[in-house]
Amino acid sequence: MEPRNHTWLVEFLLLGFSEDPAVKPIIFGLFLSMYLVTVTGNLLIILAILSDPHLHTPMYFFLANLSFSDICFTSTTVPKMLVNIQMKSQAISYAGCITQMFFFIIFGALDDFLLAVMAYDRYVAICHPLHYTVIMNPQLCVQLLLLCWTISVLDGLLNSLLVLRLSFCTHMEIHHFFCELNQVVHRACSDTFLNDLMMDFEAVLFGGAPLSGILYSYSKIASSIRAISSAQGKYKAFSTCASHLLTISLFYGTSISVYLSASAAPSSASTAAASVMYTVVTPMLNPFIYSLRNTDMKRALKRLLFHK
Repeated sequence: MEPRNHTWLVEFLLLGFSEDPAVKPIIFGLFLSMYLVTVTGNLLIILAILSDPHLHTPMYFFLANLSFSDICFTSTTVPKMLVNIQMKSQAISYAGCITQMFFFIIFGALDDFLLAVMAYDRYVAICHPLHYTVIMNPQLCVQLLLLCWTISVLDGLLNSLLVLRLSFCTHMEIHHFFCELNQVVHRACSDTFLNDLMMDFEAVLFGGAPLSGILYSYSKIASSIRAISSAQGKYKAFSTCASHLLTISLFYGTSISVYLSASAAPSSASTAAASVMYTVVTPMLNPFIYSLRNTDMKRALKRLLFHK
């Protein structure tokens, strides 16, 4: 029998976490709860920032965009998984898989670059406070946001086009709850050299470049904080960075754990479990991180919810 080269006829099977019918309702309830919390929390952050003139600053401008990106990032994977559980199906069409992968790459990269831009914003605020409003002017903020979007969309488009050139024959099972790029590529029965090269390039560009910028920004911030004489001044300066630092730690910590998990066992269910941390848990926790210790944000949320 001749292998199928007609990729438009291919249907992938998302194996997810467990095929046990008794476990699936628990997984459904857990992911539905996390998804609703993620969307509600990030939406409240966006509405609070839009409704409060005091929060119309570069830091909150980028935070609102990060919250929007987090909603979209989670929405590319979780709803399809919930539908599959409810429909007792594991299938996703070829077109659906490519579309999901395209948007997942865009919003994953966008999160990555926004975190780097937010680190730069904190660097300017702490290291050059007198020039902050001049440097972080609205025009620069919009330009930085457009740059993040442009790179992310180009990355998603390029990866999707490279996958479209592949032929898929057998082994359509994906040991994940969404169409993860690496696993889809390695189900192909044609040459994947260009795809592997692109993924390696991405690891350097999206892993190394933003993280290097973040580390450089915080090394300068640490030096500036050490130079502050009063303990109160040091605490105030550090508190403006604490939420962002925690978000960065969650994002990169979980991403690295997924990478290590995938390297150890590329088709293991443990990779899917580790991916939950950065695809679902981190976007869900971000609204809490940015609101619980932030007085301005708490005040804006109270005004939004209780009209105080």
